[in-house]
This record gives sequence, C-alpha cells and structure tokens, in this order.
Amino acid sequence: MNNERIQLGHGSGGRMMNELIHDLFRRRFSNPQLNALDDGAILPEPGGRLAFATDSFVVDPLFFPGGNIGDLAVNGTINDLCMCGSRPLWLSAGFIIEEGLACSDLEIIVGAMAAAAAAAQVRIVTGDTKVVERGKADRLFINTSGIGVISHNPAPGSCRIEPGDRLILSGTLGDHGIAVLSQRSHLGFSTPLQSDTAPLHELTARLLEACGGGVHAMRDPTRGGLAALCNEFARSAGVEIRLDETALPVRPEVAAACELLGLDPLYIANEGKLVAAVAADAAERALEALKSHPLGREAAVIGEVRKGEAGLVAMRTILGGWRVVDLPAGELLPRIC
Repeated sequence: MNNERIQLGHGSGGRMMNELIHDLFRRRFSNPQLNALDDGAILPEPGGRLAFATDSFVVDPLFFPGGNIGDLAVNGTINDLCMCGSRPLWLSAGFIIEEGLACSDLEIIVGAMAAAAAAAQVRIVTGDTKVVERGKADRLFINTSGIGVISHNPAPGSCRIEPGDRLILSGTLGDHGIAVLSQRSHLGFSTPLQSDTAPLHELTARLLEACGGGVHAMRDPTRGGLAALCNEFARSAGVEIRLDETALPVRPEVAAACELLGLDPLYIANEGKLVAAVAADAAERALEALKSHPLGREAAVIGEVRKGEAGLVAMRTILGGWRVVDLPAGELLPRIC
C-alpha cells in the first residue's frame, strides 16, 4: 500500500481497492478458498451438523491492553461457535473503514486477525471492504461471521438446562471490560490490566470430551457480563439460578477498579471466559477438564440451577444475605466489544 492513510478510493471497487485487497487482506489471510477471490467461498463438506454465528465489533479504542479490535473480532466469533459445541472452521471478515485511518494501524489489526485465526486453526475465507467519509464512522468497524461443525450429540443449548445443574465459570470476571475502560479513560492503575480476549476452542473441546452430553449449555459472558448470561439461562430454561459470591473469581486489581468506579464485576464483559451448565454428576470431571488448560486454571463452581421461581437469579452475598441479580439497565460500558 503506497498511501499512508485510507482514502475513499480504497472502497471504490477500482485499482486502489484492488491493491488494498491484494496487498493487505489476501497477503495476510491467504488460503485456497479466499485466494479464488469469488463473491463467496466454496467450502468442503465438513461431515456433520453446522453451527453459524455472526458478530460486529465497534470497540473504542481500537487498541487496548492485551489485544485490539482485530483479534477481538476473530476470537469473539470463534467463541460464539464454540458455545454451540462446534469446532470452528471458517470465518468471513467485513470491514467498514473511515477515510483517514492510518494504514499502519490497519496493517497491525489485520495481522492480529491473521494470527488469531491461525492460532485457532481457522481460515478467513471471504470478506468485504467499505470505506466511508470522515465523520461517518469511528475509524474502523469489523463484522465477522463463522461456520463450525458439531460432532457431539446432543449439542449444548439453554433449553437443556435443568434443576440440579452446576454452573461453572472458567476464570476471572471483568478483565476485558476494565482493561478497555482503563485505556479509554487513561486511568493509570498501579497493576496493569489486560483484556482476556482468547479463543476457547481447545477449552470447550476438553470440556466436551470429558463430559459429553453432561454439558447442558455453554455461553461466554460478554456484553452484560455474568449477570446477563445467568438471566438469559434462567429465562430460556424456566429455572431459578443461585450464585455464590464467595466462589466468584475476580482479580484484586479488577475488584479495586470496580470499587473505585462504582461498577459491579457481575456486569462487566469478558472475552475469553465461558460459563457451563453441567449435570451434577459431571461437575467434578468438568472442573478438572477446565483446570487442565491454561485458560481454565481458575475455573470454579459458582452456583446451581433450581426448580424454584422461573427466571429468577439470586446470589448469596459475602455477608450471608441474598440479592437479586437482574438484567443490567442500559449500557454500563459502551463500545467495549
């Protein structure tokens, strides 16, 4: 790319756009399906049921401690596929670029996407690029969609959650949201905060291998955090969920930041964690499987499912009382993914 900043011509369909696609996207994402440069990708038969997911990423700032919008976009859709019990295989990538974005920044972001896809053994096989005028977007938005193959039967789903299930969280709460907020607000904490963005394909594979059908549901606590996830589980399955505050893993620096800013870790987004609803007789195996992987070393049983009041989420506090954990009212931390 000869230009230092993105121009409207990079989205025009002409020579400049062709150079952008060949010199950056095709070079970074090269694989047989993408290199054909057709309007879509022709994919080999995977030999199983398919999972399909899509997500858009508008995080501000584009770069934050532990990652950037590029690896976040790849990992986010990979993890959505993993929560369906699938093995992610293929992704698409759509870019909405604001005129004036530094080409060096785009190079770094696309490189991070390529590295994240390679680490998860996933191919970015098709995509789209649009360039809009200055002031019509905020530098860069990315959409990723993905396809994975499901080999386990039955597949995890919130409809399978039942009373007696244990809820297992794979690691600490709030890391991503607080890391992004600290960068956006230029907050200088004594201990550096890092996003937890990571692909969960290996972690979910170990969990499913250890417990199979005993894994009734999986979901990653992104926007709305653990609180939103538990409410979605409780309402979808028509059950009551009870959490134990003393069992929730939260890094001391995240807890301190939340206390300083008046935030609750239950509502802060994560990008490299999962919550699994697991049959009671499979909970110990599930915990061992998660702890055997670096991304699950701090896994913990944080609650259980009861017949109780359908849709209710309650938490026993450190002081021994109970509080209702409701859906977040509004957006606590906008533009964190």
